[in-house]
Amino acid sequence: MSGGKRRGQNEDSIYKDGDRWRGAISLGYGPDGKRIRKKVSGKTRAEVVDKVRKIREGIAKGLPVPDDKLTVGAFLDRWLSTLPGHIADSTLDDYEDTVRLHLKPALGRYKLTALTVAQVDALWQAKRETYSANSVRIMRAVLRKAFGQAEREGLVARNVAALSMPPRVRTNEGRTLTIDQAHKLLDQVNGHRMGTLVLLSLVFGLRRGEALGLMWDGFDPEAGTLRVTHAVKRVKNRAPGAERKTKLVISELKTRRSRRTLCLTPELVDALRRHRAAHNAERLQAGQEWTEHGLIFPTVFGNPSDPDTFSHLFSNLARKAGLGHWHPHELRHSGASLMLAQGTPLHVVSEVLGHASIAITKDVYGHLVEGDKRAATAAISGALLGRRKPVAPRVAPNDGEETG
Repeated sequence: MSGGKRRGQNEDSIYKDGDRWRGAISLGYGPDGKRIRKKVSGKTRAEVVDKVRKIREGIAKGLPVPDDKLTVGAFLDRWLSTLPGHIADSTLDDYEDTVRLHLKPALGRYKLTALTVAQVDALWQAKRETYSANSVRIMRAVLRKAFGQAEREGLVARNVAALSMPPRVRTNEGRTLTIDQAHKLLDQVNGHRMGTLVLLSLVFGLRRGEALGLMWDGFDPEAGTLRVTHAVKRVKNRAPGAERKTKLVISELKTRRSRRTLCLTPELVDALRRHRAAHNAERLQAGQEWTEHGLIFPTVFGNPSDPDTFSHLFSNLARKAGLGHWHPHELRHSGASLMLAQGTPLHVVSEVLGHASIAITKDVYGHLVEGDKRAATAAISGALLGRRKPVAPRVAPNDGEETG
């Protein structure tokens, strides 16, 4: 550097190393007294100058120095480690499975700062060959949430997952029971210890976990109401040295709309009272082996009922009713469809189902109210036009002017 200005001790340096240009950014000194430097490289001097400038601008804004060596996989592992205690265990299980099975195998080896929108789009395209659009939507949502944290920390300049093309999800409400099929099912489960659960699930379109999480303290026979506040879920057992990989938990419902109060008819109140009498008899029979959780539909020893066990039980009951294989979630679809068929307004159905918004209910079940819209059109058309004698529109005289 003879003949030029001598570089200061804490200044950045840019130099050529063989065929490449390199830059060294001085970041001061560490606790051990050693100088801390961030190194960058590029094919041209201008490229390196631009990288140095962007890092300096980020530091001035309080952003961390980009880590060009941090991989997507390492970042996702770190992100997952920060989530316990902030989200539900079941949600954490879903995130971990999505990262382990889909995101890390495909994207884990890439550098976090170098991942592109095109690479993420290519992943979704590949996944659509094997998985449903809704499954791909969930994968994208998890990656978008993780990269949102990376963006907030200043590790990436933009969230490439959020910029990627979302899959188009065609909502399918699934099968629904007809009135005749519903009668056959209820006749079959009448008197069964889980018969009232099937009845409530059908009438109110309850989710499987919500139905199993109903509590006696949420039942008010005088007011004719039943509160939905909890759900039974199977989650990973994170206890050190646990023999079983999963466990059943009773968790509070997360959102305001999912925590809701159902209005009971006298017939439903009577059904719950009869069920409580049978429930109390089971508790007396179990004696000291009974574990009280306050659940309306526990096992014969009072513990939470396994959702998968109930699914198998329900399928067997449906087969005995001559309906073939059915899943409890189809009770939810059936309940919603039957409510709409009886003329229940869409916003009321949305509240009963506990949907996060009426938009979700409309997306799934909006086609079922097509007949109501036609009936409304017919009613107003009849009111406005029914008594009027139709008159043909007048033909304007052709005076050579354009009307546009």
